[in-house]
Amino acid sequence: MTLRKVNVVILILLAVAFLIIVQRNLLSLSDFLHKESPDPGMVLPFEAELSPDVRLDLERKGEEIPVLIPAAEDRLGAVIAAMNSVYQNSKANVVFTIVTLNDTVDHLRTWLSQTKLKNVKHKVIIFNPDLLDGKMPKDPRTAETSKPLTFARFYLPLFIPEAERAIYLDDDIIVQGDIQELYEANLKPGHAAAFSEDCDSASSKGFVRGAGHQDNYIGFLDFKKESIKKLGMRANTCSFNPGVIIANLTEWRKQNITQQLEHWMELNTREDLYSKTLAESVTTPPLLIVFYKRHSSIDPLWHVRHLGTMGAGNRYSPQFVNAAKLLHWNGHYKPWGRASSFSEVWDKWFIPDPTGRFYPVRRHSD
Repeated sequence: MTLRKVNVVILILLAVAFLIIVQRNLLSLSDFLHKESPDPGMVLPFEAELSPDVRLDLERKGEEIPVLIPAAEDRLGAVIAAMNSVYQNSKANVVFTIVTLNDTVDHLRTWLSQTKLKNVKHKVIIFNPDLLDGKMPKDPRTAETSKPLTFARFYLPLFIPEAERAIYLDDDIIVQGDIQELYEANLKPGHAAAFSEDCDSASSKGFVRGAGHQDNYIGFLDFKKESIKKLGMRANTCSFNPGVIIANLTEWRKQNITQQLEHWMELNTREDLYSKTLAESVTTPPLLIVFYKRHSSIDPLWHVRHLGTMGAGNRYSPQFVNAAKLLHWNGHYKPWGRASSFSEVWDKWFIPDPTGRFYPVRRHSD
């Protein structure tokens, strides 16, 4: 064999060896990216992951309907009941985004995986409370309303980055209608969200206001503060309830709604714009400011509320409650507690906790 042929053979062998090395590196890189690259949520100020025990219901096709719901450990049974009511009353392709804290994840996954909700599409997101640093007042009177998960609704586009529209639900809700109807409700051009007005709905009829139960802006904001005065808002403007939100996430992002909400949260820590108002809410006021005269309205039957207040059983007839498409037990009396109205409606959708850690209190009272 001539020297020239030997050189050619050596070059060929080197080329083959080089290609083998490149192939192995590419495979290793692909495997690394598959295993190690963070979920898109990881670049945000919280941790997100698809629950490994999620089972896809292949019979449900069509456009996905994203529904976000917060899940606190001491109210986990409410989340399960709400999800079950949404799922059982619709054939739509619903995908739940469940926002919770790290110490609740295992309990939540066990409950979902060992019950009939195991086939429900869902994503679990672990909320990082550090996200609220510098945005919360240090007032002990607001401790209940300033629990981290109550602010999940402020970050809808971050939790559901791929969606153009989404629904937010509080956990103390039962849905009796088809959630697709709510999802497809019309929002006016340029509006990033739709809410239920507090003054002109079936829920406000016969409702007696009191401390903590307000239906206009002055009950939520301190109009003596200069920062509020400058906005030029009318104090008697009807407020809205953010326990149910239809969000146009495209507009939400375009208008930087989350950043606007955070601005008012931070300003409140310095100027006390709403922490000491009659409503004693720290969640609703920023939304009232940002969405002043810039939101659409939800059909009253899609947010029948105040079921958790005293006298709800006298305010609503059983026939009306049965006809409502969405029920909300906002107020002190929850349907898993001892003294709630229409708790039997909630009971229909509750799924017992396989771990035995959560149970309706009234079932274990003497």
